Amino acid sequence: MAKFGNSIIKGLEISEIITALNRAYADEWLAYYQYFIEAKVVKGIMKDAAIVELTQHAADELRHATMVADRIIQLGGTPLLSPKEWLINTNCGYEEPKEFDVVCILQDSIKGEQCAISIYSQLVDMTRDKDIVTYDIVSQILADEVEHEEDLQALHDDITEFIADLKKSLN
Repeated sequence: MAKFGNSIIKGLEISEIITALNRAYADEWLAYYQYFIEAKVVKGIMKDAAIVELTQHAADELRHATMVADRIIQLGGTPLLSPKEWLINTNCGYEEPKEFDVVCILQDSIKGEQCAISIYSQLVDMTRDKDIVTYDIVSQILADEVEHEEDLQALHDDITEFIADLKKSLN
């Protein structure tokens, strides 16, 4: 633990930050797995475009988990050590895909990104002007999550518009 580095934290208990970060860490691992498995099982029109997007997002979520774990360790904490703890401590939860259709997969993923945006917005508010290092990390992750939602929504909209146009042309 970097004692002098942690001395710059003002107005927040370090244990409170560690707890919040561990919950975000659980979310990142579950999001990683969600994207990983969705990229494997997705079916339907334009699935290849979805696979590319989901695979990239999985890599980003794994990078986020690394960033969060590193910060937890810097603060003197220990990242959650067991996948069982992820399900207990998650903010956003995990629901396995029930329908593998590309539109359903994208809708589930968008919902997950919206939860992540909410959580990281809270972490930004929590650490603003109190813990600049954590603030910087969670701000970077928040920006990625906003971009992810936009990417997924745009792909979802393109697919649903394509399907609607196809239906019109067949009638």
